[in-house]
Amino acid sequence: MAKVFPAKPFLILLYGFPGAGKTYFARQLCENIQAAHVQGDRIRSELFDNPRYDKQENDIVAQLMDYMTEEFLSAGLSVVYDINSLRASQRHALRELARKSRAQPLLIWLQIDPETAFSRSLKRDRRRADDKYAAQWDRPTFEKIAGYMQNPSAGEDYVVVSGKHLYTTQQSAVVNKLRDLGVLSVDDASSHVVKPGLVNLIPNFNANGGRGDMTRRNIRIR
Repeated sequence: MAKVFPAKPFLILLYGFPGAGKTYFARQLCENIQAAHVQGDRIRSELFDNPRYDKQENDIVAQLMDYMTEEFLSAGLSVVYDINSLRASQRHALRELARKSRAQPLLIWLQIDPETAFSRSLKRDRRRADDKYAAQWDRPTFEKIAGYMQNPSAGEDYVVVSGKHLYTTQQSAVVNKLRDLGVLSVDDASSHVVKPGLVNLIPNFNANGGRGDMTRRNIRIR
């Protein structure tokens, strides 16, 4: 099966309840489309031994993710921005970042009922790749996050996929949309892919218990 290579860089944003399958979708998409998987939960885990998920920590993770994303997009490499884009203002800022780098932004809304999402979040298994860095929320925290979310408006360009569908069905909807936007082509030659010389995009960082390990690679480009 031919691997899909972007004709133009794009920025995928993700939206959905905790447990909707955002990281699973992001990882699978990067297996099939040449893109950098910028994973917020993994970055947080590498920076903080005991994450608090407070505003200051969230801001640090977001700043690093934005920095990585801008570097990759500027180098012509697409990005899947794997953190829940909860608020309209957050999505607007990321779209502007993409347009600044002449990349195509697209929001993926993984829809699922809240009870199924919560049940999934309770059953996270650290032995699984997609659960390794994810937080496990209790009911009050889950409901607080859900209450803070702002659904995409009619003015936002997004694709809705079911969080209960197989990945192949999800990918089909997203790939069709990206092709409609003129950013995808199919090519077997991996030598055509631009791979910027970025080894470790988390700098030597230490603030409020933060840590940076320059021997680690925190982005996987497939």
